[in-house]
Amino acid sequence: MTTQTGYETTRATLVLPEGGTRCLLHVCCAPCSGEVIEALVEADIECEVYFYNPNIQPREEYEVRKAENKAFADRYQVPFIDDDYDVEDWFKRTEGHEADPERGERCTLCFDMRLERAAFYAYTHGFDVLATSLSISRSKDIDQINGCGMRAVSKYPNLSYWTHNWRKKGGSQRMVSISRREGFYRQEYCGCLYSLRDTNQSRRARGIDRIQLPD
Repeated sequence: MTTQTGYETTRATLVLPEGGTRCLLHVCCAPCSGEVIEALVEADIECEVYFYNPNIQPREEYEVRKAENKAFADRYQVPFIDDDYDVEDWFKRTEGHEADPERGERCTLCFDMRLERAAFYAYTHGFDVLATSLSISRSKDIDQINGCGMRAVSKYPNLSYWTHNWRKKGGSQRMVSISRREGFYRQEYCGCLYSLRDTNQSRRARGIDRIQLPD
């Protein structure tokens, strides 16, 4: 079925790659993960949600994004794994890349860190497929994310990375629709303090108020 605006409301049939049976879904925020979680549940794919995002700063922002992700996963009875907030390690990993632009080398280092941890968890807990909701956002470079994901799983036998394009078949539009339906917190920058800095600089140049962070 297609809406008047031209996007498909019916999801494509999902099948895990390489004969996989259990999927660990790394999530970054509820607005991005909502469509992916619903699609996996609809396809009756066994999955668990994995939240590991030490890039999200400050801590108040991190807690809001995590809480929304958990509440949404809980509603669908999808297990939610809350991993460590090792923000100091994130700063060490990205040191020297403070001035990199969005989609630059700092983002690659960030994706590598998060997906490496996710891949390790997947392998040590019996999952055979790793996926991430990061790639559904059109503000992200899908090839950059997929490259990080494939590198992450390459260390582990019998673990594959799912390069499914969640944006296709109306996925991007459903992502927005679900976010509005659920009233998700409207985050206005990617997550790290450097992204917050650059976004505020852009807003100031356009005469827009600075981002108001949660209390």
